Amino acid sequence: MKMHVLSGGRLRMKRHIYQPDADRSESIELPVASILLRHAQGNVLFDTGCHPSVVDDAEARWGGVARAMTPIMGREDNVVSQLSCVGLGADDIDVVVCSHFHPDHCGCNGFFRKATVIVHAAELAAAKAENAASAGYLPVEWDQGNPLELIEGEKDLFGDGRVTLIPLPGHTPGLTGALVTLDRDGPFLLASDAVSLRTSLDPGVVPKNTWNVDLHHRSIAEIRRIEAGGATVLCGHDDAQWQTLRKGADAYE
Repeated sequence: MKMHVLSGGRLRMKRHIYQPDADRSESIELPVASILLRHAQGNVLFDTGCHPSVVDDAEARWGGVARAMTPIMGREDNVVSQLSCVGLGADDIDVVVCSHFHPDHCGCNGFFRKATVIVHAAELAAAKAENAASAGYLPVEWDQGNPLELIEGEKDLFGDGRVTLIPLPGHTPGLTGALVTLDRDGPFLLASDAVSLRTSLDPGVVPKNTWNVDLHHRSIAEIRRIEAGGATVLCGHDDAQWQTLRKGADAYE
């Protein structure tokens, strides 16, 4: 199996959202990743990043969310364009795993018409709730008509231990990570926004965009346990880590 790190966009946000002690005027740039897993039984995307249209007019698609989460990405910084670096197109994707339904993680779902979207049942419920828009759930992003497969606990995606989906709630009710086991490069935990920045793993640092603090702490404890077992934690938006990763056609194996 091969794992490719693809760009799904780039955002600017207030640093204090992730690091509460930071000056409120300070901003931070956040990479958005989409992870392609090329397994013998199918091609999987873990998250699909931002929709390409937000490059030109983010507010038209995201509304007020665009003022808190400002796209600063280039025209090729989307997963649909990025797939060409490995010779694939949207119709070659069999499964999309949505860590959660925020617009920077599911924005390109609608391009993958032949793919089944796997998401936690609690995440779908949150996206359909009465106050969903105020929590950052936008139907134009997550409700694209793809076939859905709902999970409620861990799921071994192919039955061989290569890709195991793990609930990591806290940031949102149904946030799901993926433990990916590679032959050469070892295990990786795709943590998404359970660990947006590496500092989120520090004791006592709880991002302000956390839905449930108690569940966040439990998920952090689980992530620390998995990391202690030898896994590399891939953070959801850590630019320092992003700069060190192999990307595009340069795969992890």
